Amino acid sequence: MSVLTNTLVFLGSLLAMELVALLVHRHVMHGWGWRWHASHHHKRTGVFEKNDLYAVFFAGAAIALIYAGSRGYHPLEWIGAGMTAYGLLYFVFHDGLVHKRWPFRHTPRSGYLKRLYQAHRLHHAVEGRHGCVSYGFLWAPSVKQLKAELHRLHGGPIKKAPLASSAKAPAGRALP
Repeated sequence: MSVLTNTLVFLGSLLAMELVALLVHRHVMHGWGWRWHASHHHKRTGVFEKNDLYAVFFAGAAIALIYAGSRGYHPLEWIGAGMTAYGLLYFVFHDGLVHKRWPFRHTPRSGYLKRLYQAHRLHHAVEGRHGCVSYGFLWAPSVKQLKAELHRLHGGPIKKAPLASSAKAPAGRALP
C-alpha cells in the first residue's frame, strides 16, 4: 500500500475513534457497562480505577489489529495505529489535563483546551449515569450549548458542583 493510503487510513481511524468513543461512552459506559465506568464518576482513591479496564480493552483491540495487519491483512495495522494514537491523545488530554492524573497541573485559560476541559467538567456535573452531556473525549460542544442542554434535561440549573474525579476548580474560581 502507498504511504498516502496508509496515512489516510491512519488519520481516518484516528478521527473515527472520536465517534466510536462517543457512542461507547454514551451507550455502553453510561448503559450496561456502568459498573466499570461508575468509578470514573467518583473521587479516585488510588492510581487506577475500574474504568481503566476500557483502555485495556481498546489497547488489546488495537494490538490485535496491528498484529493482523503485520501478518498481511492490510490496512489493519494502520487502523490499529490510529486507535493507538487516539488512546495517546485521550491519555494526555482526558486523563492528564481534565482529571489531573499526571504529575503536572494545568488549568487551561482559553481556546480549545479550555472548552474541552469545561465540557468534560459539565459531563460530570450530574450525579449518576443519566442526564449527562458531552460524551466525546476530544470534541467539545460549546459550554453555552451544554449548559442549555443540562437545563433542558433537568428542568433548571444543576445544583451539584461538577465532579471530575480528582479535578477540582481552583480556589476562588467559578466552575464552568
